[in-house]
Amino acid sequence: MSLDPYDLLFGGMAQLGPGSDSETRRVLRMLPDRPVRLVVDAGCGTGRQTLVLARDLGVRIHAVDNRETFLDELTRRAREAGLADLVETHCMDMAEIPAAFSGIDLLWSEGAAYSIGFDHALAAWAPALRSGGLLVASELTWLSDAIPAAVSEFFAAEYPDLTTVERNAAAAEAAGFRVRATLQLPGEAWIKGYYDVLGPRAQALLGHAEPAVRDLAQATLREIEIFQISESSYGYVFYVLERP
Repeated sequence: MSLDPYDLLFGGMAQLGPGSDSETRRVLRMLPDRPVRLVVDAGCGTGRQTLVLARDLGVRIHAVDNRETFLDELTRRAREAGLADLVETHCMDMAEIPAAFSGIDLLWSEGAAYSIGFDHALAAWAPALRSGGLLVASELTWLSDAIPAAVSEFFAAEYPDLTTVERNAAAAEAAGFRVRATLQLPGEAWIKGYYDVLGPRAQALLGHAEPAVRDLAQATLREIEIFQISESSYGYVFYVLERP
């Protein structure tokens, strides 16, 4: 069996990106007080936010990811949390959600839409939501015009689609959504439970025998370094969208 560098670096981590249970709940409290029946978590990873959604909403969460190892970890965590009956996993590409689900009340996606393109994700997912359905997605976003040169160069290579709140909101409207609200993640949501865990893991893998593992470890440490010198020029922003 070939070694998967991503499983080696991220395996067993409860959090696979910036965020926190408190920030997930903060956004949940911003949503209109209405019943939800069909909830999909797109790009769920190991499901930190999935378990928050299941616990707080009290309905079955359909957790979608294309990595079986992450879904296995989510299943284990749901069982340990006593939430197994409220989490159903689906190993599939996020772009396939409209073919698998229709009439979605709440489509949630934390830090994952970028993998198929934020604009593309919004347009692709829109038909799967019912009228009045909500899409909540967090996306990496420029927050300032004062961007350090090293940061600008890094994202020009790694994520050239990175753009502003205004342009992401315009993309949402072009996809047929109404923007109800936006919310920026605080800087600490990048560190606690994510970079403070991921950094030491990556450092320990710099001397690994497999070049692909070393490369991923080095790229991860570079990403963390860029965050440290970013001067808050970028961050994750939640977009709370409604389909009319």
